[in-house]
Amino acid sequence: MFAVYANEANYDNPLDALVVGERPEPEVPEGWVRVAVRAASLNMHDIWTLRGVGIKAEQFPMIVGCDGAGVLDDGTEVVLHSVVNAPGWQGDDTLDPKRTLLTEKYQGTFADYVVVPARNAVPKPKNMSFSEAAIMGTAWLTAYRMLFVKSGLRPGQTMLVQGASGGVSTALVQLGRAAGMRVWVTGRTEEKRALAERLGAHATFESGARLPERVDAVFETVGKATWGHSLKSLKPGGVVVVSGSTSGPDPSADLQRVFFLQLRVVGSTMGTRDELQNLLEYVDLAGIKPQIGTELPLTDAEQGFRAMLEGDTAGKIVFTR
Repeated sequence: MFAVYANEANYDNPLDALVVGERPEPEVPEGWVRVAVRAASLNMHDIWTLRGVGIKAEQFPMIVGCDGAGVLDDGTEVVLHSVVNAPGWQGDDTLDPKRTLLTEKYQGTFADYVVVPARNAVPKPKNMSFSEAAIMGTAWLTAYRMLFVKSGLRPGQTMLVQGASGGVSTALVQLGRAAGMRVWVTGRTEEKRALAERLGAHATFESGARLPERVDAVFETVGKATWGHSLKSLKPGGVVVVSGSTSGPDPSADLQRVFFLQLRVVGSTMGTRDELQNLLEYVDLAGIKPQIGTELPLTDAEQGFRAMLEGDTAGKIVFTR
């Protein structure tokens, strides 16, 4: 079958590890299902796979892609939940110490077919396209958990999203606006800030700019480059919800500010199958049209990977079959 895969790890030049070609069709273990992939979206996790981070050397060659949507053998249209739990695990999917993601242990979605545990195939809303559905499982699920499970925000409160154009950031803007939050966003360029405003941000600011007032919550995926600004932007008792650190993971803790103003720092990783189901229903009920920055045929996958590496994004990058 056609597939986009990493033949080996290459930390310094990840695109050199990318192969567009043929791989054997997957076998379907008992309790798993085969999904004919119709669309799949690109995540930074896929770049890390090419670099060999989070994957053992013996796992290569590995088909990349941890998000997708497609059709089961019986015709059911589904969205994929990419967190694969250990057999028998009970509780929050993301707290399973033996959990894994597609492409860390199991072959990914950038192919004609992918196999997943039956519970990881979630029914797709009829009104949602395959391309829209394909961006739900990682970026949008991460944003949903950050906002509705971890932050404690209520409608009418003010949220700041650090970074205007990434997949999680654009999802936070759209979800926050639909939920009745006042949404502020920072962005490095006028173009990225304009995108956030089109998606519903009430105000946008240059990265690091002094805000008109402090906010109730900051949503942080950037890390070192924005961490100091995030803490300074919070009201006393406010919360910063962290799900990534694309600019580096070593921010100054600024513990004096944290304890004196009683700030909360909350980590958030992906989400559960139930939260994905809730997200799909919410997006459908609210009539949200998820932002897709670029849509490409899977045969042009390298172009999408290159755009992500260069930071040339305006929402999610989606590959279609």
